[in-house]
This record gives sequence, structure tokens and C-alpha cells, in this order.
Amino acid sequence: MKKLWTLMWHFMVVGLALASLAAAVGIWHGADVHLGDNMTAYKVGDEGPHVFLEGDLWAQKTLRGSRDEGFHVEEEGHPRHGPFAIDVRFPLDNSRFTVHVEPPEPAAGFVSPPVHYQDGAPVLAVSDIEGNYKTFRDLLIAAQVIDANLDWKFGRGHLVLIGDFVDRGASTTQVLWLIYKLEQAAARHGGRVHYILGNHEIKNLQGNFQAAHKKYFNIAGMLGKQQHELFGDQSFIGQWLMSKNSVELINGVLFAHGGLHPILAELPYTLEDINAQVRQQYRQMFYPKKAASRGDVLSDTSKGVAWYRGYFEGDLRQEDVEKLLNKFQARAIAVGHTPVWNIKTLFDGKVYAVDVRHPLDYRWTLPARRSQALRLEADQAWRVHDDGERQPL
Repeated sequence: MKKLWTLMWHFMVVGLALASLAAAVGIWHGADVHLGDNMTAYKVGDEGPHVFLEGDLWAQKTLRGSRDEGFHVEEEGHPRHGPFAIDVRFPLDNSRFTVHVEPPEPAAGFVSPPVHYQDGAPVLAVSDIEGNYKTFRDLLIAAQVIDANLDWKFGRGHLVLIGDFVDRGASTTQVLWLIYKLEQAAARHGGRVHYILGNHEIKNLQGNFQAAHKKYFNIAGMLGKQQHELFGDQSFIGQWLMSKNSVELINGVLFAHGGLHPILAELPYTLEDINAQVRQQYRQMFYPKKAASRGDVLSDTSKGVAWYRGYFEGDLRQEDVEKLLNKFQARAIAVGHTPVWNIKTLFDGKVYAVDVRHPLDYRWTLPARRSQALRLEADQAWRVHDDGERQPL
């Protein structure tokens, strides 16, 4: 019996050691343990508003009620040509904010933003929020881009959002309306919000909601819609997203969600060409083509601007990065898409890796996650933490 207990003890010690080693390896590679959901994430009362073009009106639809009392859709119509205000609720802390919606001219639609900016103003870049409103809001407050009332305080600065602000999290609606609200506020102060689309925004525009929080399927059905219509051609948010760029050059730094494949240094594309070609395919599924040409790199799910991971894996050389930057007259490129523990530089300071694992609004994780943003001003770069601390890069 004593020998049996000794064997069992050794087995348990070895098992614990192997489990600890596996956990350490997993954490080193970015894995974490989810410790359960706050079920508020699944409540859809007060969800919205979702705004759709119906005839000559913008139809504002908000879900009201609860499972116990039953749900209903509260609707309000607004003239197609005039501004109107909407109220957005965040259920986790029961906070609200107002958005002043300014519809585009019907004949013109949303105008795509410029691609080049050079004004020396500070830049704050954030990536891969993934539907987590509280995390996004609190990081911007800590970085002094907005105050506690969500009012813009970044002056003429540039807030750059490097894609994947949708999917996974349960607060996609709130995140998108906050971005829209900040666009309006920044413009009034001479600043700018740049929403660079990532692969998940593009997937949503293509009707691919496989990574969306499960509640949005039910929300669409309650609104009398299919899920793809939440970002469809008649959706205000969908039309707005369709106008966005996939790469911009701001104060000498390129911003793209995945990055630019080195083959683009050899192709006769300008940044305007890249944006126009990718935007034309926002509604078309990307897939490997049997007779692909070099130009198809822009719609490739491994080499495309929103999908590329070559700065983190593969055999990319320093000279490849510098050749690409020289072509587009940039000193560096900032990307998201590929998670890192801390914002850092690669390729001798030519690449900024910005995608960190942000905290989740409705889920606890082990180890605990912390947010970061990249701040650029003149020739200096800082890692900005979610408590406001800055560390030079």
C-alpha cells in the first residue's frame, strides 16, 4: 500500500509539473483562461439603435423589454436629409451617451476620407478592441483623448483605429456608435478620427458573422432582419463603414490592420489605388483564386492589407520593409492583427506592433489583461497604458 501511495504521489507531482509547464507555454504564446461571463452581455433590452434606410426615412430601431416581460421594437423615423439624435445605452454600467447623426447627401453618400496627412499633430493609435466598449472608452480617457463625459480633448490630434473593433465582444453596437460620435467631435476641434478597416470589419461587410457575439443573430431576428443586414447597404453603419480606408499615411507613418506585403513595392499602386481596389471588394468574399495575378494580393486572405502577418512570421527581411516604406515615402508602418504582449517595434524601429490583448467587457481572464495604445509625436513614440502611464519605445 505504501508503494502504491508513493507511485500515486509521484504521478500527481509529475502531472502538476507538466500542467504548469503547459500553462506557462500557453501564456507565453498569448493564451489565457476565461473565468466565466457576466450574463448582462446576453441581455438585449435597450439594444441599439440600429438605423436603416426605409424609403425616404432613416428608421431608428431599438429593442426594448426583457425575456420576462417580452420584447418589442421601438421605432422612430427621421427625414433622409436632416440630422437627428440617438441615445445609446451600455448595459454593463448602465451608462448612456448621445450621438448626433448627420446623414450624407443621398446622391453622394459617405465620402471616403483622404489617404495622406502631414501636420505634425500627435497621433494615438489603438487596434483590435473587438467589441469591448468599456475597454475602449476607458483607454481613451486614460490617454486623454476624451474626458469622462466622452467629450473630445485631443485638440488637433489624430486618433487612429487600426481595425478589428467589431466581433467577439458583446458591445459592438456601442463601440461603433462611439467611433462615429468621436469622428464628429474631433472634426469640430480640428482633430481627426481615422477608422482603418480590419479583416473583421470586412468580414462583416461581406456577411460573415462567424466571429460575432451570438446575441447579434437574435438581435437581427427581433428587428425583422437577417444578420448580414445589420451592416448591409440600407444600414447607416454599413454605408458608413463602406467609405473607410484600409491604409493611410499620417505624419510619415503608414497605418494598416495587417500590413503591406512586400510585393506591393514592385506593383504600380499608389495608396489611393490600394484603398480603391480593396474598397470595391468590401462586399465580395476573399478567397484563393485558381489563376491569381500579382494584383490579387490585395484580396488575398494571407497577403491582403487587412490579413497580412509577414512582419511576425516568415522570412521577411529588413531591406524588404525599407523598400516598401521608401516607395510610399513613409518612415514606419503601424499594424494590428497579430497579438503581442506589449506594444513594441520591429525591424529596427520600422514596424510598430500595436495589437495587445485588451480586457473583455463581460468576461474575466487569467492572467488579467491590460490595454495599451501607441502615441506618436514628432520623432518620438510611447506605449500608453490604461492607467495613463507612458513608456518610451
